[in-house]
Amino acid sequence: MSSDGLRVILVYFLGINLVAFFLYGLDKYKAKHQRWRIPEHTLILLAFLGGCVGAAAGMGVFHHKTRKTKFRLCIPLALVCWLCLLGLWGFQSLS
Repeated sequence: MSSDGLRVILVYFLGINLVAFFLYGLDKYKAKHQRWRIPEHTLILLAFLGGCVGAAAGMGVFHHKTRKTKFRLCIPLALVCWLCLLGLWGFQSLS
């Protein structure tokens, strides 16, 4: 892969993780102030789209969704899936 392609991938992952982290914080703020909330499926989808590190960080920093079984299972699962995909990609690039 070219360095431009790698740069695009890195920018994507940085962006999606920042968005996930920000939205977890925003949803916690909205929960405290009884405002319209971000749907749970949106927060989980962000993790599976590559924002699993940001989602996990948001859960930890903001203490948000940490008691929900769905989040305690899905966020680490998304991380494992991405690690496997990146591992396969790395293995293929070595061949």
